[in-house]
Amino acid sequence: MKQFILLITTLFLSSGLFAQSEQTPQDGFQFTTVKENPVTSIKNQASSGTCWCFSGIALIESELLRAGKGTYDFSEMFIVHKNYQDKAIKYVRMHGETNFAAGGSFADVIDGIRDYGLVPETEMAGLNYGETSHRHGEMDLLLQSYVAAVIKNKNGKLSPAWFNGYKGIINAYLGECPEKFTYDGKEYTPQSFARSLEINPDDYVSLTSFTHHPFYSSFPVEVQDNWRWALSYNLPLEEMMGIIHHAIDEGHCVAWASDVSEKGFSRNGIAVVPDLEAPEGPGSDQAHWLGLTPTEREKAITDAGKPVKELDVTQEKRQIAFDNYQTTDDHGMLIYGTAKDQNGTIYFLVKNSWGEKNKYKGTWYASEAFVKYKTLNVVVHKDALSKELKKKLNK
Repeated sequence: MKQFILLITTLFLSSGLFAQSEQTPQDGFQFTTVKENPVTSIKNQASSGTCWCFSGIALIESELLRAGKGTYDFSEMFIVHKNYQDKAIKYVRMHGETNFAAGGSFADVIDGIRDYGLVPETEMAGLNYGETSHRHGEMDLLLQSYVAAVIKNKNGKLSPAWFNGYKGIINAYLGECPEKFTYDGKEYTPQSFARSLEINPDDYVSLTSFTHHPFYSSFPVEVQDNWRWALSYNLPLEEMMGIIHHAIDEGHCVAWASDVSEKGFSRNGIAVVPDLEAPEGPGSDQAHWLGLTPTEREKAITDAGKPVKELDVTQEKRQIAFDNYQTTDDHGMLIYGTAKDQNGTIYFLVKNSWGEKNKYKGTWYASEAFVKYKTLNVVVHKDALSKELKKKLNK
């Protein structure tokens, strides 16, 4: 009986979940940077569903840094404005049978640059509605209601005025897209500005990894925000991960679309995939001796605040999570480096677009397991691809 009481006491004292104690040097996450590629400053999408644009633009800005072309701050809202127009045209043409929402994909940025160019942030901040940060709730609802009314089409045919009215709403909130502007003493159009920076949209390729399509073929990842039906090249999981690592090692950043609704994705800058069944994981002994429920054990693991045993992610597990709606298309970010924790576990350095208020000032540490499990697709410069893959893609 005394041994049992001693065991219970030890469990209470050793668990930060049940007793307060001083942290040892091994408590918490301790990261050592392995590789860090240059990126531009952390931005804040605030109350808008435009992560796809912030992360896509961040990729282009980082590529210009890599190429030695200097630091640029491009207007996300210019690309958002143009894509909202394209999206409405497609939605109406499809009689409302496609997605119409604030979300999007990296292809919206790449195709937007190809079709419309770029402008500096100073030329179009997109804050014409009395706010100092992006708050798109009112605008998004108005745009959705507008196209819904057009689709109902009570006149029996579309009016030639509908698109001007729609564009007028976007103009009122985001401002009109500039046709010309002066930058560093030179006059540009958005298209000539992009060309002057030698940005070639054809240099970027989207990669994914799922088994419901053949490997080494292209298909549109079946998520609602891929309204352009943009294609991604399908690779085996380990090959996709190898490309991400190779890109980082060669100085490139990687646009990353992921599911961030997971319990292991912390708002304070950590993204991990805890193995809830691991016997050595935090909470296992407590579950046995203290009668923790499965829910309480899960919370103990995900709230541990230090490295935990992670799921062994396989191609099959990844596919099941996608097929069962457990992996969803939530957020776009930028991978710009790698790090290791005190146990030697590999993490990716991730630039987010939620401002700098988290523990790591806008950076997230996403474990390799998390990226394996929850990646929808990534976009990289073609120079980050292996010679063999370049040949397959004709890049």
